[in-house]
Amino acid sequence: MAEKSTFWKKTGLQDWFLPTEKSKAKKIVKGLTPDEVYKYILDKFKESIGQLSFANRVVFYHEYIICFNEEDYKEFLDHKQGLFGIIVHESVNQFYEVLKEYRKAGKTVEPSSSKWVFRLASHPDYERGDKGFIGKLLPGSTKKEENLRVTFIPRQTGIAETLDVNQDILNGFTYYSEGYYELPYAMDLENAKLVKGKSDKVLARFETIMPDQNFRGKKLEYLMTTQEILISGKDEERKEPYIFSIPSDWVNTPHLSIRYAEAEGKFYLASFGEKTMVNEVEVYRSSVDAPDWVALPFNSKILLNGIIGINIFKP
Repeated sequence: MAEKSTFWKKTGLQDWFLPTEKSKAKKIVKGLTPDEVYKYILDKFKESIGQLSFANRVVFYHEYIICFNEEDYKEFLDHKQGLFGIIVHESVNQFYEVLKEYRKAGKTVEPSSSKWVFRLASHPDYERGDKGFIGKLLPGSTKKEENLRVTFIPRQTGIAETLDVNQDILNGFTYYSEGYYELPYAMDLENAKLVKGKSDKVLARFETIMPDQNFRGKKLEYLMTTQEILISGKDEERKEPYIFSIPSDWVNTPHLSIRYAEAEGKFYLASFGEKTMVNEVEVYRSSVDAPDWVALPFNSKILLNGIIGINIFKP
């Protein structure tokens, strides 16, 4: 006997109060797992080899733009913070393993760029579990980037503001944030594990927000990968990776030296600037040739000349 259709079913109001099996299924759709993201990136890398390689030459994408559903993306940021970075590093590890196999088979494996770039983002039209991909050969080398449109909320006012930041003024600095990752390419694949291991060892993460008009509201992050780094100001001309240059008039050149004592597992700081505060305690100025070191715990607040704040976090 056929089931009678009720007024509630005809009008569709029943679904509002008594969900059908179909609507129940929508509610229990699970978000993306880290393993799914990892496998997706690896699949796209292998696909790029199949699509771009020719003759005896192995060609592959160096820039990976991966897009997710907004809820999936937000879940990673809120509850799995830091996992994107781990996934990216592990993906690149596997890239090298794949490329080494091609080299062993006699193929010519040469990079088309000196780095890997990963941009992970969200899209409002994606459903839970959806993934999108765009690959590039030479990130940032064939086209001049347009101005960055930055929206931020200053802590002083709490009011959202939007401004343009020209890409040219960002040259010489590496900006890291959740969702953007840049890794150097290990040229010698036979020693890829050694080179990669050295570049992957992040000792600490430094974060600052500058009040200067050109950078106002822009978060600048620096990953410490060497035993000792130098924090310097706007007039710094050196470009070595151990120098964290903050393009502000409020930072002396140089201003700080920070070192990691591996035997102790602790960080130390020496100040060369006009005024430095660590956790509201002043660190007296010393000379570059004879630095006075003070302990610098994780989650410390460093204040330079009463204006520029820097935080140190675990990687």
